[in-house]
Order: sequence, then C-alpha cells, then structure tokens
Amino acid sequence: MTNTLTTQKGRIHSIETCGTVDGPGIRYVIFTQGCPLRCLYCHNPDCRHPEDGKEVTVDELITDIQKYKSYMKFSGGGVTVTGGEPLMQPEFVAEIFRRCQELEIHTTLDTSGYVNLATAKPVLKYVDLVLLDIKSFDKKTYQQVTQVSLEPTLNFARYLNVINQPAWIRFVLVPNLTDASNNINGLAKFISQLNNIERVEILPFHKMGEYKWKQLRYDYKLKNTPSASPELVNKAKAIFQEYSIEVY
Repeated sequence: MTNTLTTQKGRIHSIETCGTVDGPGIRYVIFTQGCPLRCLYCHNPDCRHPEDGKEVTVDELITDIQKYKSYMKFSGGGVTVTGGEPLMQPEFVAEIFRRCQELEIHTTLDTSGYVNLATAKPVLKYVDLVLLDIKSFDKKTYQQVTQVSLEPTLNFARYLNVINQPAWIRFVLVPNLTDASNNINGLAKFISQLNNIERVEILPFHKMGEYKWKQLRYDYKLKNTPSASPELVNKAKAIFQEYSIEVY
C-alpha cells in the first residue's frame, strides 16, 4: 500500500521512542496535548492545556517512527498515542494511525473514553488496540478523581464491545480512594459482561508525577496518600479473577 503524505498537524507534549508499558512490545509513544479530565493522581499535568506543547505534522512523526520500525516488528510492538487525551485531536490522531497501518505498524489508542462517540468512531477505524482507563466504577468516586462524569466512559466501553474492538482496561488502584471492594467488584462485573476485553491492568498508585504539580503550582491533594502495597494489589487482582478476567 502506498504511503501518502499529509499536511495534518497537531500538538504534542513529548515522545518516548522505546516504551514498554503502553501496549504490547516495544512502542513509539506519542503524548498528545490537552485533556478534559483533572485526575487527582495525573502524572502528566503539564498535558492539560491544548494550547501548550509543540506543533508537529503527521509527516514529521511518521518519518521518525520509521526509524524504529525494526524494533517494533521484532518485539510485536507498534505506535501508541496517549496524552493528555488523544481524542481531543481526533483528525490528527486518526491520520497518525492511518499512516501507521499503511506501513503495517500496530496501533494503540490510550484513552479515558470521555468523548462523544461520533468523535471517536472515525479514529477507531484505524486502531488495533484500545487501552481504556476506567478510573472508578462508583460514580461519586469517579467524579472525585476526575472532575467529570463516568457515563461517557461506560458508553465508550459498551461501543467497543459492540464493534468487537480489542481492548485492555486500565485501573489505577489508589489507597483510600479507588480501592473499596464494592468499587472493584462493580468494575469487574461490568467488564465480565463485555466480550472484547483481553485483560485488565491494575496500575498501583505512585507519586512520581508530584514534582510536576509543584513546578506548575497545582495543589496535589494526594501528597499524604501512600503507594498501593503489593497486598492491596493482590486483593484487587483476586476480585477480578473471581470473574474469570485475565489481570496483570
């Protein structure tokens, strides 16, 4: 298939050329600028504002991506677009993925799912895998964590199931915030009713991004929250496993 050039532009925060935690294999990870959520534990708070970051063209990104194609192919990796929230720049992200698929490069979208489905559908045409972050299943907790409503994310998850889009669910385990058994049970039950979910990834809460909050003079409300212990992680894993969900 011929690789066609484009003048499509977007704003990104940064790039990680050999990522290993945002999808399978070795991945070229693009962090887009702009996010509608205000997660209490966000480790990229400098991605919030869509006008920040730097402007790049899809052509520039594809030229750079191709330098790492052998590493991605050998490891079963590919390109991941994360953020921020990639679906705030749908045309830009769709074009990145379209060009990647022309080059037979695996594409992964990392998203909160907080989006209108009409906006997401054109992007999903070029996505091989979705990493869907569901911060909480309890609506009040979700609102507390993100400052937005849970329902758009659940609608997005249901749509992925309808189109049989392969997806991994990501859940950040925060002591005394998202770790309630009824919250995890609710999420596990919801996921168990979907047929497209390949795995759940439990991400233990950490404070590695706290220094960014200080630099930006944001109020980091979780400064006294401990990291998620191995015991707490194992307890959460056990709940998902009760629903026969593959969990990492």
